[in-house]
Amino acid sequence: MFWGRSMTGETSDKRSGGGRGESSDARGLVTRSLGAHGAIGLLAGAMLYLVCLSGMLVVVHHEWQRWEQPDIAEMEALSPAAMQRAMGEMLAAERAEGLSPTTHLYLATPAEDMPRGIVTTDHGGAYIGEDGSLQGPEATPWTQFLIDMHYYLHLPSVWGMTLVGALGAMMVALALTGVLAHPRIFRDAFRMRVRGQARVALTDIHNRLSVWTLPLATAVSLTGAIIGLSIVTSFTVAGTWFGGDQTQVYTPIFGGEAAPDPAPAPLPDVAAALEDAAARMPDVVPGLVIAHDPGTAGQHVQVMGAHERRLIFGEYYNYDAAGNYEGRAGLADGALGQQAASSVYRLHFGNFGGLPIKLVYVLLGLAMTVISGSGVSIWLAKRRQKGLPAERMQGAWSALVWGAPALIAAAAGLRLIGGATLPLTALFWAAQILLVGIGIWRPAIIGRGLRGLLALLLLLVGSGHALAHPGASQAALILDGLIILSGLLCALSLRRAGAGKALVSTGKPAGSPA
Repeated sequence: MFWGRSMTGETSDKRSGGGRGESSDARGLVTRSLGAHGAIGLLAGAMLYLVCLSGMLVVVHHEWQRWEQPDIAEMEALSPAAMQRAMGEMLAAERAEGLSPTTHLYLATPAEDMPRGIVTTDHGGAYIGEDGSLQGPEATPWTQFLIDMHYYLHLPSVWGMTLVGALGAMMVALALTGVLAHPRIFRDAFRMRVRGQARVALTDIHNRLSVWTLPLATAVSLTGAIIGLSIVTSFTVAGTWFGGDQTQVYTPIFGGEAAPDPAPAPLPDVAAALEDAAARMPDVVPGLVIAHDPGTAGQHVQVMGAHERRLIFGEYYNYDAAGNYEGRAGLADGALGQQAASSVYRLHFGNFGGLPIKLVYVLLGLAMTVISGSGVSIWLAKRRQKGLPAERMQGAWSALVWGAPALIAAAAGLRLIGGATLPLTALFWAAQILLVGIGIWRPAIIGRGLRGLLALLLLLVGSGHALAHPGASQAALILDGLIILSGLLCALSLRRAGAGKALVSTGKPAGSPA
């Protein structure tokens, strides 16, 4: 397991007052210290679990956006003229509302997994009709709630991304040390003892999934660590060599920005830029147009083009305000470091290779979620087996393992019923803290009750969405079917007492008295 020997309790007799002459105060200090040590380990495991759980869902975040707003018209492409009109209408609408000038405007073109045009500014987004008119606001707070959980654990962005990056590094270390700690792990790669003692079965599941997913899980964890901890690196480098200016750190990789000039000017000609990109790079698919400081004399345009059969997220093609080509950043054919840095994102999120790769990443995310959840459960079972107090920790852990997915499902239901303005993040964490408190107070009932609640919520959300939106896209209806199937599987698992005890992990054989 990934916590040290002190957490397994193997030396607890010596530490808890087994020696002669030890005062009761000293024994109490040791006991409290071991409890604090275990609680810290439980907290680290909880954060890993949430990152894995949300990451599994975020793999298909474009599909979730379509599911969350199922009535938006979808299309295969938008003309350059429509993109130009959408930019003008969006900026005019913001001026009419008295909003401050936007510094960056993004025009996303329809794609296979997101066949909708979207215009986004510093203040929000809107969908684009085929003629370029605005078709209503982009409002996907539940999907954004999932993304923010995976990126930041809902903490302030800098602190959250740093923490998640550190968790990624921890996962790499856990994977490697786990292999080294089990010499027979590859020899026993297909040995599964699913009958008998629950802890043994859970340990085999944990170890087998860890082996089967090791190469890809290590790559995903490593790239996550690189993305998350890059912000620490950029702060350090910027503070040391660039007077705190982080843009100077990223300029050699992604290219720099022109000096701002706030003098008013006509809007940039993004249509001309798109037409030139199509003629100049016919094999490149424009996925995003970025207008920097639109409506000012310092404005310029970037067209981000996707390169098929490449891991890079895209190449930036630079244009002036009139749509004249000025060169590219070099992500596709620049220095090896540039190409490597721009390949990290797609390798981590699995948004290359279409739907088959996404499905592989979803299954990988599910496996990593089970691995992180079962790892803590095994450790709790060992504590109980050695006679150490574990009931409250088991209750708290069960409240997270089953409570977090149940609350994510509940948040989806609230979004569908209550609209886009509900504070989903605050509601989630308030409810999660309450559930953990109940788990500590009544550990014996929390696991089974929350599993039943999860099954019910999944069935209600999936069937409710399908009935309310029968004309939704195929992707949305497939998600409804998967949600319902997950609910049915969860409900069926309630009938298996042995499987029910595994995740909460009592450390006793299935079916034995408590």
